[in-house]
Amino acid sequence: MRTFALTLHVWRQKSAKDGGRFAEYKAPNVSEHMSFLEMLDVVNQDLIAKGDDPIAFDHDCREGICGMCGFMVNGSAHGPHRGTTVCQLHMRHFQDGEELWLEPWRSAAFPIVKDLAVDRSALDRIIAAGGFISVPTGSAVDGNATPVPKVDAELSMDAAACIGCGACVAMCPNASAALFTSAKIGHLGLLPQGQPERHDRALKMVAQANVEGFGHCTSVGECEAVCPKQIPITFIARMNRDFLDAVIHERPQSDRGGSG
Repeated sequence: MRTFALTLHVWRQKSAKDGGRFAEYKAPNVSEHMSFLEMLDVVNQDLIAKGDDPIAFDHDCREGICGMCGFMVNGSAHGPHRGTTVCQLHMRHFQDGEELWLEPWRSAAFPIVKDLAVDRSALDRIIAAGGFISVPTGSAVDGNATPVPKVDAELSMDAAACIGCGACVAMCPNASAALFTSAKIGHLGLLPQGQPERHDRALKMVAQANVEGFGHCTSVGECEAVCPKQIPITFIARMNRDFLDAVIHERPQSDRGGSG
């Protein structure tokens, strides 16, 4: 088992209202089998033993599923390994003596809670604005009652893979949430069950993203490059089409259904 040493430059900030700075820490016994967060756990154990404040960072499942984790590693969201959350990024991808710079997602819509942890509740409010379908209560409908073309089902599943980590926002030069929003719009809009509210959904969720202070998409593509689930920016084009279709036709809510 290979072990090595790293130098960490970590952004430390008590809250959104306080000023922040980089602090340097040594990680002398890093195992290649550690995940990035396990390495930080060891660093925090040493800090606590010395009576210092541990580094704050978001985490939960540590299996690349929940979307809780996430910060910049040397200027890249989730680090240098493509298609990986920072909790699944392993230290075997780094070399002895490397210096790593860790900082939080940078977006006005993501105020810093502490150190590397940010408040991403703006993404939750975008989903609450329209990321759902309305169905009558009662017994569940048979799963085979509504046929779904295979291509639509696969595209919907691709979009539904979004875990809402916020890496797309952090890496976008405009701090846009377009990839996240389009994925949440797309995975419902591609299915028959999502058609009745398809255009209302686009209008409401895009409007909420604007209210939250996210920037506009200019198709730079950085979001797609760092998305841990590798969701393509083609979903942004679908979202724009649905949004423009609803705006241009100015259809009343009762008429907004189907693909048109």
